[in-house]
Amino acid sequence: GEREAEQRLLPLAQDNGIAVMVNRPFQRARLFAQVKGRELPDYAKDLGITSWAQFFLKFILSHPAVTCVIPATSKAKHMRDNMQAQFGELPDANLRQKMWTDFQAI
Repeated sequence: GEREAEQRLLPLAQDNGIAVMVNRPFQRARLFAQVKGRELPDYAKDLGITSWAQFFLKFILSHPAVTCVIPATSKAKHMRDNMQAQFGELPDANLRQKMWTDFQAI
């Protein structure tokens, strides 16, 4: 699964200088179903995050092995929202872990 790829493949790619492109990071909208009706964590604002899409994208982009993320969408408004994840700071390793823990608690 995705966590196995993060734990096994991403470190291997990083150690060998291999670029990593993450395709369909929202798991065909399954991630959005998990957070439907939930508020973003308070610290998300500090990272400039205003949507769950941006939360997920910044989490993924902050992994040191990830070069780029390719979210699939057919809607211009989703594309514009996704693009906002490129602005502001990326979470450091500690905040990245908190993001994961908070998401798992939902």
